[in-house]
Amino acid sequence: MSYSWVGPPTAFNGTDADLGGDSNAENLNQWFQSGDQAYIIVASAMVLVMVPGLGFLYSGLARRKSALTMIWACLMSYSVITFQWYFWGYSLAFSQYATNGFIGDLQKFGLMKTLGAPSPGSPLIPDLLYAFYQMQFCAVTAAIIMGAVAERGRVIPAMIFIFIWATIVYCPLACWPWNVNGWGYTWGVLDYAGGGPVEIGSGLSALAYSMVLGRRQEKMMLNFRPHNVSLITLGTVFLWFGWLGFNGGSSFGANLRAVMACWNSNLTAMFAAMTWVVLDWRLARKWSMVGWCSGTISGLVAATPASGYLTPWGSVILGITTGVVANFATKIKFWIRIDDSMDVFAEHGVAGMVGLLFNGIFTADYIIGLDGVNTGLYSGGWIQHNWKQLYIQFAYIIAATAYAFVVSALIAFAIDKIPGLHLRVSEEAELLGTDDDQLGEFAYDYVEVRRDYLAWTPAKAEPSSTEHNVPQGERHGIPQHSQMLEGKEPSEDSGHEHTGVGGDRHGVAAEKVDHQ
Repeated sequence: MSYSWVGPPTAFNGTDADLGGDSNAENLNQWFQSGDQAYIIVASAMVLVMVPGLGFLYSGLARRKSALTMIWACLMSYSVITFQWYFWGYSLAFSQYATNGFIGDLQKFGLMKTLGAPSPGSPLIPDLLYAFYQMQFCAVTAAIIMGAVAERGRVIPAMIFIFIWATIVYCPLACWPWNVNGWGYTWGVLDYAGGGPVEIGSGLSALAYSMVLGRRQEKMMLNFRPHNVSLITLGTVFLWFGWLGFNGGSSFGANLRAVMACWNSNLTAMFAAMTWVVLDWRLARKWSMVGWCSGTISGLVAATPASGYLTPWGSVILGITTGVVANFATKIKFWIRIDDSMDVFAEHGVAGMVGLLFNGIFTADYIIGLDGVNTGLYSGGWIQHNWKQLYIQFAYIIAATAYAFVVSALIAFAIDKIPGLHLRVSEEAELLGTDDDQLGEFAYDYVEVRRDYLAWTPAKAEPSSTEHNVPQGERHGIPQHSQMLEGKEPSEDSGHEHTGVGGDRHGVAAEKVDHQ
């Protein structure tokens, strides 16, 4: 069926619309194209893939002794968000019955009144499908924030934080620009796929969580580099693939606007990647794979709020600008002395702000109308002489930034004060690695070799036929490890020699060593 008019292919006039339709009386699928529904189901699955993609990305960026924790945290956050979104998250974000403009009500609690009526986001897909698709957005945002726990955060308090954060930070941020009664929506804010809720929401919330959590130990930061660049690249590719569902699917149908959003996403990402790589090369005179991945992600982030509004040439400019701004924004964490270990603030928060500002300048009304629904409803940006759009975008950025940072910091601070829910692992656990302390499983079944090992055990002129004589404890930096590997009980004295923290540094019994 072709679109011969503006709007959905068939206007909804079913029974019991307030309850989502009555499937006993009529076929609720008749109001929607099967191709649109199929496309958004696939796009939902693509967005879901971004969650393990973030896990792989963060895992590769961390040390190997904390690598598995990052994957676990991202995937477990998805479990928490699935419950929260079904329980009351969707209702608080998208219930059309609330009129306060700030947050929804609970009339859609537990997916009540959520079935076959047209969705709040678009008449092209049913409410039930829209709820499922939007759940993936919340899950990805939560997984992005998990970068803040890297190498020093406890995972259970982080999961509690994510549930509360999704309820009182993400749901309002999603309500403002996307709910039909949200203040941003009624004011004319242009946020296509989540510059405010997803990117600013994750970037500023992660920065706030990192601030409360505190910096990693300085002695642990000597000679620090990502432990697995291949894993970083794999995670970036997963994210890139999922982002085409993230941005393309936000047209809510298999239409030309979805195609344009995918085009714009790729253009922005690739120009940002090239820009980032060149900026890194000017300092190191080497080409960086991590730099390419960072540029690609920052470009995709900037395209998130903008890809459904901008012209392709505007997306090229956006990519170059984002590559420059986000690259230099990675230095901000040193100025403010907050250990944003995965650069979530720079690559998500700042890049999202850039994309939102570009909407005020480069939005074209004919791009918006490519979905066949929003034809003639928007005025464009500065290139079409809609001068007020830029200050609307700027005010929205300020509101989202302040709300996400302040409220997230308060949530994290409150949880940290609850007995048994302190956010940070002990100094001893940070030295051992969070895989050992938090999971008891490991991404790699061997002990991390210190990067400076060869520096203080230089090669001899002639190969030695004997074993090296560097004690195990000196190789690890933890003498208890060598004692346990030799079948001995770890001594108290050796623990005090290194950190002043007592004896059983592993927290495991001798029987576990025998098993290893």
